[in-house]
Amino acid sequence: MAFDPSFETLRYEERDGVALVTLNRPERHNAFNSLMQRELHSLWRGLRRHDPVRCIVLTGAGEKAFCTGIDRMEQMGGQTDETTDDEVVGSGSTPFMFNDPGDNIGPKSCDLWKPVIAAVNGMACGGAFYMLGEVEFIIAAEHATFFDPHVTYGMTAAFEPIHMTGTTPFCEIMRLSLLGNHERMSAQRAHQIGMVSEVVPATDLLERAGWAAGVIASQPKLAIEGTVRALWGAREHGTRQALRLGYAYIAMGTSQDSIAEGQAAFESGKRIEWRLR
Repeated sequence: MAFDPSFETLRYEERDGVALVTLNRPERHNAFNSLMQRELHSLWRGLRRHDPVRCIVLTGAGEKAFCTGIDRMEQMGGQTDETTDDEVVGSGSTPFMFNDPGDNIGPKSCDLWKPVIAAVNGMACGGAFYMLGEVEFIIAAEHATFFDPHVTYGMTAAFEPIHMTGTTPFCEIMRLSLLGNHERMSAQRAHQIGMVSEVVPATDLLERAGWAAGVIASQPKLAIEGTVRALWGAREHGTRQALRLGYAYIAMGTSQDSIAEGQAAFESGKRIEWRLR
């Protein structure tokens, strides 16, 4: 099946091996409804076999929010329309039939192992962590903030902060989860604790994320995807088990073609104009 990037809740652009994906519901602070869940699932699954794209930048429309989680107006039985799908809004007839939105909107949950860079352009809260917890790294605008409102509204914060435990120290994600709407983590604090790799002026956000994505996309594809899978293996399995799997990752993520490509780059003597971060 051919890759079709036609969506209602997402904007999609593609150039030089990089896809720019924009969550496009700014009137709802880019909260995801059932339609966006379906479209994100289709996007991530489609990009698996869409070879022209080697790296993805994920951001939100507007300047106020990256994503504010699930659209509560739809989830709680409020404003629905012909696009509403009861199978993916998150509710179920009993707690045991709950459909986790993360199964649809997280790139790794959709088995996409191409690198994804998040460019956080404003508020990121609650369900946004489904996506932020499954990207390779985050670049944030200076005005970006992070928080989780679950407990404030009487709900247990579970899936979303669990996704962030791989990049956020325990005490920090616990504080963020327990304080709910009463405190927001700044982009600067998120950078201090290692949750965010870089903080830039809002006007530079897409340029910086695009530059990083372009560099990644320019390097041997198989080696990049093998590296992504290996490091996620360490996060999923622990260091000792991941090291034992390292031979398999190297075998799958290395080919004579990729080695030849790398050797040609080495022998060319071309100087790389690197940036200092």
